[in-house]
Amino acid sequence: MNVSNAILILYTQCASTALLCTFWQRKTFVNSYRACHMLSSRTIAHVPHNLIITGTMHSFFSSMPQTGWKRSRKVGLNANSSQFTLEGEPFRILGGSVHYFRVPRAYWRDRLMKMKACGINTLTTYVPWSLHQPEKGAFNFHTQLDLEAYISLAAELGLWVILRPGPYISADMDLGGLPSWLLRDGSMRLRTTHPGFTQAVNTYFDKLIPKVVPLQFKKGGPIIAVQVEDEYGSFAKDQGYMVFIKEALQSRGISELLLTSDNTNTLKSLLILKKFQPNNPSMVMEYWTGWYDAWGDLHHNNINTFAHTIFNNISIKTVGMSVNLYMFHGGSSFGFMSGAVSDPSYRALVSSYDYDPPLSEDGSPTWCLRAPVSPQGPHMKVASQSDYCFPFPLQPFKSSKAISMENLPANNANGQSYGYTLYETTITSGGLLQSGDNDKRTLSFLVENCGRVHRGRDLDKQHKGDRQKCLQFITLPPLKLLLCFKMCLKESYFSLYQAPWKNLPENPSFPGFFMGRLFAYGYPSDTFVKLPGWEKGVVFINGLNLGRYWSIGPQQALYLPGPFLNSGINQVFVFEEQEGDYKVYFEDSPDLGMAAEIQ
Repeated sequence: MNVSNAILILYTQCASTALLCTFWQRKTFVNSYRACHMLSSRTIAHVPHNLIITGTMHSFFSSMPQTGWKRSRKVGLNANSSQFTLEGEPFRILGGSVHYFRVPRAYWRDRLMKMKACGINTLTTYVPWSLHQPEKGAFNFHTQLDLEAYISLAAELGLWVILRPGPYISADMDLGGLPSWLLRDGSMRLRTTHPGFTQAVNTYFDKLIPKVVPLQFKKGGPIIAVQVEDEYGSFAKDQGYMVFIKEALQSRGISELLLTSDNTNTLKSLLILKKFQPNNPSMVMEYWTGWYDAWGDLHHNNINTFAHTIFNNISIKTVGMSVNLYMFHGGSSFGFMSGAVSDPSYRALVSSYDYDPPLSEDGSPTWCLRAPVSPQGPHMKVASQSDYCFPFPLQPFKSSKAISMENLPANNANGQSYGYTLYETTITSGGLLQSGDNDKRTLSFLVENCGRVHRGRDLDKQHKGDRQKCLQFITLPPLKLLLCFKMCLKESYFSLYQAPWKNLPENPSFPGFFMGRLFAYGYPSDTFVKLPGWEKGVVFINGLNLGRYWSIGPQQALYLPGPFLNSGINQVFVFEEQEGDYKVYFEDSPDLGMAAEIQ
């Protein structure tokens, strides 16, 4: 079978293990070079036959891209023997996941250099369709979303790349990284060969794939493998769908090894692979270093023992499989990027994507990782007072009924992806809702998209503001005519600088926007934003959405990277839903909340 047509199959499981790392800098080796990080395993990769036992660990650095990585190559990553080979030589993938869209571009190099210093030879990253194509006819591959620059940087630093372009990626993102405008099609069936979905995928891939084709291994680039979709085995609504995605990639020039990723439960899967595929390599594609957090839960904290770490590391060496750490560095789900879970009940995910990995949310080594890193300078610890406020700088439209966000007349007929929708109507003394002593009174409903579910079989049902109870309540008689205010709260929304701000009154109304100023001296460093006197809302710095805060926790502080700040005056906007004390604190340490130990 031609290698370019082979599909590597990956399985997911949930045991625990660890990896010993050797740390190094460009010119200096560190004497105390061994450290351990507890890892929860997840995805096991295998090829069409089995797993092989190898005797020794391959050198962490023998398989790095060398200087002159754009030279011509004819042999890519091969999975037709007992272990992977790259350019005909034995190769073990020691990977780490770092998502470019969750890390400020100014810190890409820092994070990847630290990953390489820990012995990682391969970078893995998802590609989020929802961010690259926020509207049907609009694509964004610039600045923070410059995928070509990110992959090229990995090659420059000596890292191979496994690309995971989706189109569905999960990644604990809103709608699994699919754009919400797909839901405007009332008959849409996501992740199937439904014509509306395949047509949208083809349009997206027409823009995306040509950007990465020149960066493949055989063309002199660092991409050694490409993942087809993500964990479709646990979804599997359409038998022809994976064939469609595979052909969509290959027809546009993808020629490297293809792989998939699927779920299973235990490390016993390795034994099954060994039995049925004795002559093929195996890989843990997502070796969980921690877990995501949901609002109202405790923070997940990985506390596996050192002994357990050593034991499982020996097991990895004995089995001889390749490994990818998910995550090596999680970063932040800035803005409204976070997804949600629905089992056993709906829970929205927090803005931090710390994930308890070797590098924390701000890029610092964790307690279990002691690599030499460059100092980032002191953090700020100041308070900013909100001096001005106003209710809503919005222009409404009229509707006879409530409309889901996806179907609102917004963003060039693409609907509203994130944020809030405010409905207002007038009630009188008659009907089920009465205005009391007043002839007329305004009744308002604020509907929030806390995050669409990112996995499972209900992706087609993630219309926001379309819940049955909400619609029934809003359309109760005599509520015939509604004013609808769209509050997408994206960066272009913040013409708030010119809005009619008022001095903060003694008793301001909620929900509302509040503005303060922060003055930063010199070159701003990273800091963490805390709002202990506020209840629930969103924080913006210079128009950039840091994410949600919510008093129920667990997350109590939002990460604010230094590159987001100006030297001098910075505008701080807070949208608060319920109440606040109008003080915003910038502190020197994260606060992910009270922790729950996970094994």
